[in-house]
Amino acid sequence: MTIHEPGRRLMRGVPLKFVRKRVAGGSSRPVAAALSLTSMIDFLIVTVVFLLMTFSASGETPINKNVRLPQAEHTLDMIDAPMVAITGSAILVDGSTAGNTRAIEDSKRLQRIDELFNILKSKREVWKQLHPGKDFPGVVVLQIDQEVTAVVVKSVFQTSAFAGYPNVSFMVNQLPKAR
Repeated sequence: MTIHEPGRRLMRGVPLKFVRKRVAGGSSRPVAAALSLTSMIDFLIVTVVFLLMTFSASGETPINKNVRLPQAEHTLDMIDAPMVAITGSAILVDGSTAGNTRAIEDSKRLQRIDELFNILKSKREVWKQLHPGKDFPGVVVLQIDQEVTAVVVKSVFQTSAFAGYPNVSFMVNQLPKAR
């Protein structure tokens, strides 16, 4: 084995001319691409400001502007549970549509809301898969407008209980404490 002079040897033996030229650094275009640092900093600042404006450290949940919540004196802090909202004739679970109140209002009798039942049941099964060995709390939060009829509230309450959520909390506005 012969002794060679120290130096760069990587890719020197490749017989292709354009590869040798690139390795030697003699190509017409630079290998490193130039990035505009100003544009990147502007983008990052806009992204950070947007995230700071939308972040809520208090854990408050957004309330639909059309919903007028009832007032209550004795309240508890919010808990982590599925939120069922009734706005107008729509029933929403965590913001996605889960049924309609028209049929209940027209018949004026209690009914099981199948879409709501299926969504809450699947949420319960997902919770059980994520927390094996723990007891399911079975809590659901109802965000209901003051104008919603009692038969609709009872139907949503009963459907939630049938889906495995017997513990129901109502979202309300807290009355100022009297001194």
